[in-house]
Amino acid sequence: MTDASHITARDKADILAQALPYIRKFHGKTMVIKYGGNAMAEDVVLLKLVGINPVVVHGGGPQIEGLLKRLGKKGEFIQGMRVTDAETMEVVEWVLAGEVQQDIVGMINHAGGKAVGLTGRDGGLIRAQKLKMLDNADATKEHDVGQVGDIVSIDPSVVKALQDDAFIPVISPIGFGVANESYNINADVVAAKLATVLKAEKLMMLTNISGVLDKEGQLLTDLTAKRIDELFADGTISGGMLPKIAGALDAAKSGVNSVHIIDGRVPHVLLLEILTEQAFGTMIRSH
Repeated sequence: MTDASHITARDKADILAQALPYIRKFHGKTMVIKYGGNAMAEDVVLLKLVGINPVVVHGGGPQIEGLLKRLGKKGEFIQGMRVTDAETMEVVEWVLAGEVQQDIVGMINHAGGKAVGLTGRDGGLIRAQKLKMLDNADATKEHDVGQVGDIVSIDPSVVKALQDDAFIPVISPIGFGVANESYNINADVVAAKLATVLKAEKLMMLTNISGVLDKEGQLLTDLTAKRIDELFADGTISGGMLPKIAGALDAAKSGVNSVHIIDGRVPHVLLLEILTEQAFGTMIRSH
């Protein structure tokens, strides 16, 4: 817990009073949170307690990389996507649906919430197909990235059933195909699509950077679709940021009220972003 002993009772009351309009505004609304950066279990539990419905989606890149290394397998990336052969897919499932998901579920439960772990298989949540990856420079060339998935459809009924029953869903980005095969899907893409399907009020993408930065390293606090296209074109947004921003923009265009890319290293950044006027990170709008 953050030490708040230096804050006067009056200031504490002011802070709580300022949060009230936001609590009222977002009561009963869904917030999809892409988990990254540091632990934020307490924030998620508090949001649930004040009547907001958090849904957590997580990745696990570093943990997957760590286990592949221990198994003597070298991770390979093409255009920011992990190449996933059958053996790597097994590792991805162990790490995401096992270790990482259960860690997050445990932390939320320890903080007083009731978290339930899901993968795309549970309740037929995420149907997927093999991702066709075209070369960035030559659109006639296609890369084979193995069992990397593209979302075909999301059936949110299992998520809604849990939400209605005071649970906090924690979702691993693993989808399944027509032959029941598994697919590794980019977690940012899953979070964005899920936010769209659930008609979420906000999509919050936590990262370990302060937000989207320009070429000079300055934080861009407000981005429109047009500006994002410019930043793609001049290479300001590249690598692992590409799927994150593309997914965020899709969600904003598809009716998610606001999309925020925020710094998960800031203590209680979720509460600050949702329940105060203070803006942390980058907000993305469709126009």
